[in-house]
Amino acid sequence: MSTTNVVDLLPAYRRLLRAGLRAVQYSKPARYLLVDKVRAGFRHRDGVFDAERVRRTTWFLNAAAQSRGIEHRIVKNLLFVAWMRQRRVRHHWTMVQQSAKRVKDRMVADEEKKARMADKPWMKLKEDMRPDIISGHEYEHFDRTVTMLNDTMGMCLR
Repeated sequence: MSTTNVVDLLPAYRRLLRAGLRAVQYSKPARYLLVDKVRAGFRHRDGVFDAERVRRTTWFLNAAAQSRGIEHRIVKNLLFVAWMRQRRVRHHWTMVQQSAKRVKDRMVADEEKKARMADKPWMKLKEDMRPDIISGHEYEHFDRTVTMLNDTMGMCLR
């Protein structure tokens, strides 16, 4: 990174942060997510600083702050998805434990149902214990959509 880019980084960071905070109207859950996202974007090792993309993103965030139009809804949804992702990672172990308990409870209920249905062979249990093929791919389409929006409009939203 050249020295001119390093000199431009701090003002760009501050402009993005201010515009983003205005866009979310300084609301508590959204402002913390926004700060984390902006910091992560500027700390990324492989990131390339593009002043034009930062300028367009700042315009977009200022437009989101001025009216509750499509820009505001896009920012709101981006932060909501970021919150859901963060929440999922934070509570992953709890969710694994709850899922294991549900599977165990379901297996016990199935065994009880099999015992009751032993004299009714024409009624069969549904086999719904298949592995989840969606797990791990939930956000692929969302990420591709955000990437295409960034490429089309020349912005750097995440």
